[in-house]
Amino acid sequence: MTIEEINQKVMAKSQIIDKLNEEIGKVIVGQKYMIKRLLVGLFADGHILLEGVPGLAKTLAVNTVAKTIQASFKRIQFTPDLLPADLIGTMIYNQKTTEFIPKKGPIFANFILADEINRAPAKVQSALLEAMQERQVTIGQETYSLPKPFLVMATQNPIEQEGTYPLPEAQVDRFMLKLLIEYPSREEENMIMERMVRKDDIPVETVLNPEMILEMREIVKDIYMETKIKDYILDIVFATREPKKYKNLGDLADLIEYGSSPRASIYLAQAAKAHAFLEHRGYVTPDDIKAIGKDVLRHRIILTYEAEAEQITQEDIVNRLFDEIEVP
Repeated sequence: MTIEEINQKVMAKSQIIDKLNEEIGKVIVGQKYMIKRLLVGLFADGHILLEGVPGLAKTLAVNTVAKTIQASFKRIQFTPDLLPADLIGTMIYNQKTTEFIPKKGPIFANFILADEINRAPAKVQSALLEAMQERQVTIGQETYSLPKPFLVMATQNPIEQEGTYPLPEAQVDRFMLKLLIEYPSREEENMIMERMVRKDDIPVETVLNPEMILEMREIVKDIYMETKIKDYILDIVFATREPKKYKNLGDLADLIEYGSSPRASIYLAQAAKAHAFLEHRGYVTPDDIKAIGKDVLRHRIILTYEAEAEQITQEDIVNRLFDEIEVP
């Protein structure tokens, strides 16, 4: 397939994105960054971790995106007393047939909102993350496939640490994107205040169905990415592991304990293609990598004690990478 053919295909199919944004915008004021990244995850088939203080419409945004899609949606509030069975289901005894039958849990939905994921103990977190990775769960002796599409959007609160169980780095690595949600602007907050004080029920139209999402994902996979762009991705990821090999980045060697895993390269390529699709393009540009790169990398770099002592964050490291590495 030529670039022109891919481009035409993308232009034809991506028109629905404008309608999707219009419907979401009826409910959500501002937060364009969060909405766009949720759609990147949707079309790139990657799970998303949203971090931000309470009240920034994280839950409302995920709920609204789910309403625009004709698919099953479940919200699970994570608490310290949650059990894996509350998530994936369990076997229950049927007295009539004298057999154990599976009672499927809320994980069996197209869209899962894992609210405050860091409030649940490690066993529950690992049950969810296994489902995310394998797209299947085991109840008793039987393994059950999860529906397609299957997308987990998890939220966590960064300011309240009491009664929380921080996600280990290996588990956080399974999220394609980690989004840092910021406060709205003054104008946006004024609009939010007006809208929420009235508390009008705003109807949202269904725009997509699961079959359309799967079809769009196939188109996203076909989006053209030239060798220079692939090399750019590899340079960024390898600079987190071997910074001394890159010009002006040698000092990062003392600040990075562990660099990004190969998932970073895979997810950055997938997310960049989905970003190009949302921009109605059939090819990836360096701007796509720059736009989405920080969301893919920020949770995949483990800092040294020295970096923490100097109050250097993952965000600082990622910014340096994009500033110093040559753009093709």
